[in-house]
Amino acid sequence: MNIKQAKEEIKHTVKAYLSKDAHGIYRIPGIRQRPILLMGPPGIGKTQIMEQIARECRIGLVAYTITHHTRQSAVGLPFIEEEVYEGKTYSITKYTMSEIIASIYQKMRDSGLKEGILFIDEINCVSETLAPTMLQFLQCKTFGNQAVPEGWIIAAAGNPPEYNKSVRDFDMVTLDRVRCIDLEADFSAWKEYAKNAHIHNAIVSYLELHPRNFYRTEADVDGIQFVTARGWEDLSSLMKVYEELGIPIDSGVVHEFLHHKETAQDAAAYFDLYRKYQDDYGIPDILAGRVKPQVFARIEQAAFDERLSVVSLLTNGLAGFFQRAAQQTERTSLWYEFLKDYRSQLSDSRDPLLCYSRLVKSFEDIVRQEHEAGLINPSQYKNREWLIRQLNKFMPQNGQTSQEAFASAKYGFDFQQETLENAELAAGIALEYAFDFMEQAFLEGQEMVVFITDLTVSTEAVAFLAEHPCERFTRYNQQLLIGTRRQQLLSELARDNEQFT
Repeated sequence: MNIKQAKEEIKHTVKAYLSKDAHGIYRIPGIRQRPILLMGPPGIGKTQIMEQIARECRIGLVAYTITHHTRQSAVGLPFIEEEVYEGKTYSITKYTMSEIIASIYQKMRDSGLKEGILFIDEINCVSETLAPTMLQFLQCKTFGNQAVPEGWIIAAAGNPPEYNKSVRDFDMVTLDRVRCIDLEADFSAWKEYAKNAHIHNAIVSYLELHPRNFYRTEADVDGIQFVTARGWEDLSSLMKVYEELGIPIDSGVVHEFLHHKETAQDAAAYFDLYRKYQDDYGIPDILAGRVKPQVFARIEQAAFDERLSVVSLLTNGLAGFFQRAAQQTERTSLWYEFLKDYRSQLSDSRDPLLCYSRLVKSFEDIVRQEHEAGLINPSQYKNREWLIRQLNKFMPQNGQTSQEAFASAKYGFDFQQETLENAELAAGIALEYAFDFMEQAFLEGQEMVVFITDLTVSTEAVAFLAEHPCERFTRYNQQLLIGTRRQQLLSELARDNEQFT
């Protein structure tokens, strides 16, 4: 299965394993909670989906790459202790707590989360001395004589032997005690993730045209050449910063991330074209309703890759509007919830300023704890940090009545509501101008299918359209993405793509 399907399956497993009956007892006892074993090529996102699952299920995550460990760090250090058996004293060997088990308890202490996932990566690449320990871990859920705490689900990942010569095969006894999920690289599943993780759009656009280059492994006289999803994502991070700093990206830099010379050269050449298309077509002007007259003449004569690149640039431009609207929506909602709590507590408080200060402090503590526990992503953390600054900026004054204090606290929120309304208005206008351009340039062809599909895989776009319905989006979505018409157009798109590649 692909990584998206695996994520859903693991989320279902987490919900089932952590489900309790009316007496607070886990419905599936620990001995029947088979560890999850993900087997798939390196760099496709096995660790990342564990982070996403833990965050979405609001549970803890302790992750280890086991190849970095020795038997002592995994099992613990031996020490001698005396025990009395039938009147005689014996010296026996015991072990200190495993570093890995100790990390779980530290996570519970620091985050306040009593349930979570223990994720062990590269589990079938351990040293010979550690291999028996890993088999015991999968079979008995223990490291040495220390058991994984109740409420912690075991997940592990490994690479098939064709990707790593040092892997060890699991025997039937071990495989009969785990849930093995075989993963495969799938661009369509990764594309949805990439859109919502804001992977550089030039990369997504390139892979749309060359999906076979998404994940490649080839061996030749010079050794192994490969491209992985991890490579594309890491390259994306560098490209964004390089662009901000005005540093060019050439094939040499790309090859540092994509260890396949032909793909690196091809991608670097496309990135140059992509930047040129962005300048030539004037995407900001299109989204502002100021299309240059020569644009339509050029797009009519453009090759397949150029037309698809323009659509990608257009959806990327819209994504900026949707992201700003989503950001302002979250900030407004957080502020509204804070003010609601403040108003409810004002009636019982004799000191409005003290009440406000305590609420701000409580919010700060929650944000810090959720951040350290990994329960909020970087964007959510940024929005909460922003709100803390605003709450301190609009703090009520000492000596104000409850009514005056609430008015002071609400003053900044009124401006935030206006900011949100402006962001939503700007996004709606840009979307309408985008449809104007798409209709005039492409009518109801394959390019419109790509445009609508890109909108449907973006969570920020979907959230915006749910709150602010767009008649043309609804109409084209029904006409182009439902039933036989959708299959016909996607088949035509695939044929054109094959001809181009």
